[in-house]
Amino acid sequence: MTNILVTGSGGIGGVNFIRALRLSEKQQNKKLLIISTDHNPYYLKFSGSDVKLVSPRHDDDSFVPLLIKLVEKYNIEFLHPHPSSEARVVSENLASFKKTKVKTYLPKPTSIMPDKLEIHDALAKKHVRVPKTVEITSFEDIDRAFSEIGKPLWIRAKRGAGGRLGLKVETPEEAKHWVELNRLQHRATVADFIIQEYLPGRDLAFDSLWFKGHLVTSYCRERLEYFLKHISLSGITGTPTIARTFVDEKVNRIGVEAVKAIDSEPHGFFSTDIKEDASGNCVVTEVDGKWHTTAPLWGYAFAKALNKLELNIAYQYLRLALNGDTDADLPNYNLFPADYYLVRQLDAGVILEHEDATWRII
Repeated sequence: MTNILVTGSGGIGGVNFIRALRLSEKQQNKKLLIISTDHNPYYLKFSGSDVKLVSPRHDDDSFVPLLIKLVEKYNIEFLHPHPSSEARVVSENLASFKKTKVKTYLPKPTSIMPDKLEIHDALAKKHVRVPKTVEITSFEDIDRAFSEIGKPLWIRAKRGAGGRLGLKVETPEEAKHWVELNRLQHRATVADFIIQEYLPGRDLAFDSLWFKGHLVTSYCRERLEYFLKHISLSGITGTPTIARTFVDEKVNRIGVEAVKAIDSEPHGFFSTDIKEDASGNCVVTEVDGKWHTTAPLWGYAFAKALNKLELNIAYQYLRLALNGDTDADLPNYNLFPADYYLVRQLDAGVILEHEDATWRII
């Protein structure tokens, strides 16, 4: 039996990750002891772990000491901090875990949850196509952006996930009002924003698993609709309710170039967001050494529907962390076949569809 610790286990991504590992138990008939934490005692109840423990937030001084204590108490062999905020803290404090000999599988700290302006600059330096961008330090920068780039524009926070504080704006006045509203309500300062060209095309993602600088496997998907988009000013709510897989060698190439632009020797899971411009050109908007919320769910869905353990990307990730290899000859690209639709709805479950076939996954 392998003992693992998963943090942030009550969030959607953490729930998906543990659910995928539970499926791997059944498909390979090997037991895992899963200990999990979350700072939200209500969400923690959704975790499929064996032991559930409330933790402090990632920015609390007691967060890392608690994890070390749990590693020692439960003889944890592998520590997986799922949310990017917690993954970055653990990656920054790996030296504190050395005496426990627990294994982790994380990118370097600077590759996890990087500032979006830093991402833009790193990609541009490596000649990866990025949106035209202006850093906002004062309202004059907003005027300059409209003058230099045109309209409409996309204004967003430099840090945070889920399209945080993102909004399509048609005029400098709209952008200034948006910044001022968020400043007055103490969500952000003026300097927390950047403003970029608006990209109206397809909303794409390239998810990839790396080991010591080598690409293990990857896949592409397109987000077609977001949860509760009608109550969001931007229509973006962070995680899709409908998405589909696709195969595109151009997106594969751009995805790899983007990851390597922010990390010359990637190690762990990386998520790349790509939007198409009005001409259909792929523009990279974000790269992060984290799991997209649905990444483990895609692996779970395919492994369950097709009864193929090798497609369970969370399982392969765990095997790599523990043994340094996978148990199948995984393709570097296109792990999942094209035109499978993952349909999710609040309190209604998950469906996988392909042509005339439908699987009720959850």
